[in-house]
Amino acid sequence: MEIAGEILVLIGSIFLFLGALGILRMPDVFNRLQAGTKATTLGALSLILGIGFMSSGYLWKSIVLVIFIVLTNPISSSTIARASYKLKVPIFKGTVIKTEEKDFLKEEKK
Repeated sequence: MEIAGEILVLIGSIFLFLGALGILRMPDVFNRLQAGTKATTLGALSLILGIGFMSSGYLWKSIVLVIFIVLTNPISSSTIARASYKLKVPIFKGTVIKTEEKDFLKEEKK
C-alpha cells in the first residue's frame, strides 16, 4: 500500500504541475478552464488517494474528498464557462470554431 500511495502521489503531483502550467500558458478563460479542470482534477484525485493509501487512517476521509471533488468540479467549471460566455469574455483569435457552433453563436447574438 505504501508503494502504491507513493506512486499515486507522484502521478498527482505531475498532473497538478501540468495543470498549473496549462493555466499559465493558455490564452483565454475557456482554454484555461480546459487545462485547469481536467489536469488538476486528475492530479488532486491521485494525490488525495495516494495520501489515503500511505496513511490508512485517512483512507475513508480521502475517499469522501474524492467523491466531493468528482461531484463539484464539473459544476464549478461549467458555471465559470457559462458566466464567461454570458459576460461576452473575448476568445483567443486563433481559436478554431466548428461551423455548427458558429451558427449557434450568431443566433445567440441576435
